[in-house]
Amino acid sequence: MTDIINLCVGSNNPVKINAAIEAFSLCFSNHSIQAAGMHAPSKVADQPMTEAETRLGAENRALFCEEQDTLNAYDFYLAMEGGVDTFPEGAATFAYVTIIDRKGVMTTGRTANLPIPNSIYEQLKNGLELGNIMDERFNTENVKQKGGAIGLFTNQAATRQSIYSQALVLALAPTLHPNHYK
Repeated sequence: MTDIINLCVGSNNPVKINAAIEAFSLCFSNHSIQAAGMHAPSKVADQPMTEAETRLGAENRALFCEEQDTLNAYDFYLAMEGGVDTFPEGAATFAYVTIIDRKGVMTTGRTANLPIPNSIYEQLKNGLELGNIMDERFNTENVKQKGGAIGLFTNQAATRQSIYSQALVLALAPTLHPNHYK
């Protein structure tokens, strides 16, 4: 009989739920992975504009999931938050991921940067969300629940799900090898 790992993902977005399943399936291949999504408030702007705000959004969402689990039904609570910031090489989008285990131990990770054009960054500074801008520019619909800006700008070589999954795998290292992270 295969052990089951139950995940609570701080979003109903299928991209984020599927990234969680993918990452945990890679790291715990001898387990069956089940994930449920829930709306979890980030308590930050809809479009975070700094690394700090983006990280806080991921942490807030994961903590909300943990707080809602009064029946202790889940083994892990996790969240992903996409954001934008400027760096020496220019504006970029990225995401933070947060994982909290049943003992309350939190690990946070981050994706790589995707450079974004200055014209898009200017629109973001004016209060628009990246997904909406991308839908308009690329004539797509609801790209944030698909490949995202990452998929569009990389011709699908990388997608929102693939980078979330990779960041989650890396953030799981302390869980996989706790004796090395004491």
